[in-house]
Amino acid sequence: MRRFSIISALFFLGWMLAGCSAPVAQLNAQNIAVKGGIVYTMAGDPIEDGVVLIRNGRIERVGPASRVSIPDGYEVFEAPVVTPGIIDTRSVVGLAGILNIPHDQDQLETSNPFQPDLRAIDAYNAREDLVVWLRNLGVTTVHTGHGPGALASGQTLIAKTWGQTVDEAVINPAAMVAFTLGPSVSSNFGGSPGTRSRMVSMLRAEFIKAQEYMARVNPTRDLKMETMVKVLNGEMRAMIHAHQVSEIMSALRLQQEFGFDLVLEGASEAYLLIDELKEAGVHIILHPTMVRTRGETTNAAFTTAARLAEAGIPFTFQSGFEGYVPKTRVVHFETAIAVANGLPFEHGLRALTIDAARFLGIADRTGSLERGKDADLVLWEGDPFEYTSRVCTVIINGEPASTRCQ
Repeated sequence: MRRFSIISALFFLGWMLAGCSAPVAQLNAQNIAVKGGIVYTMAGDPIEDGVVLIRNGRIERVGPASRVSIPDGYEVFEAPVVTPGIIDTRSVVGLAGILNIPHDQDQLETSNPFQPDLRAIDAYNAREDLVVWLRNLGVTTVHTGHGPGALASGQTLIAKTWGQTVDEAVINPAAMVAFTLGPSVSSNFGGSPGTRSRMVSMLRAEFIKAQEYMARVNPTRDLKMETMVKVLNGEMRAMIHAHQVSEIMSALRLQQEFGFDLVLEGASEAYLLIDELKEAGVHIILHPTMVRTRGETTNAAFTTAARLAEAGIPFTFQSGFEGYVPKTRVVHFETAIAVANGLPFEHGLRALTIDAARFLGIADRTGSLERGKDADLVLWEGDPFEYTSRVCTVIINGEPASTRCQ
């Protein structure tokens, strides 16, 4: 086992004191009333002195306390601020675990740089303590899976952070295929494939193979090609990790050549390509705002989110992946720094809730507090973007998933 650093040891001490543990058996959905000093529904104006009624796991009614009475028998939770559950639109949590040892690190398979056929659902651990840690901090839904660092590292899934098994947690078992353009690929695979030009050439060759495979009648099964065909025909999106201008432009050229649905992930230098990105109309999963500015992220900026918002370029935030314990960031902490650097408050909150849900294709279930949707709520002590505001209650699918301030 690798030696833990002092920082890792301190993290584990804090984690244990916070009561992070494997999820317990879920309770039956309850009838719950949530009262908030201010309720951000993300489906209209915030409601002061608001009430959310929850019945059988779904939102039953939302409105001001003057118009929504709480029926007898409802368990009541109160908080100064209530929001929809937080949605993390790019993570590797559940494949990457909390211990930082080989047996809980399945986010990147390094036997081959091109493996689009690897399925996140085959590696996701719904009981992983890192999932619980994020859930206790208000993250109720994650888009997670194979991480950056391979030309094609594998697939992603969308899941709630609540459930005993992946089947209980999963919303979409095969959402996107994760690709990477940049120097990290060659560093992870002993110098192969090599330069940026070589990487793009290899990807082009694989897309051409997929086009040929798609045109065959009754071809011999090839799991890699089957996955690439799903990208070409729009069943799955191509999520390309690209930070620098040259890599972002290569991703845009690939999309133009092959016509797949492109999502840019990372995009540290997006602020240098505002016109090009606006014309392309692609969605950006922006790098964690506090990412270390070194290597391919040397030119990352705190103000990129504000620049994208001003230009009308669609984006959401991510926790990403860290190579050290605890292995993930917390997505609303990252958003808070963007808000502190020019991103409007409401835009930041939308990027974590309804905009994220629409981007992931799950807005019919979550992302806002509306009648009939899954009852995913977070109860805060104060401003969600104030670091000292603790999350005191998390409700997922109408069930109290966490009731301790942390």
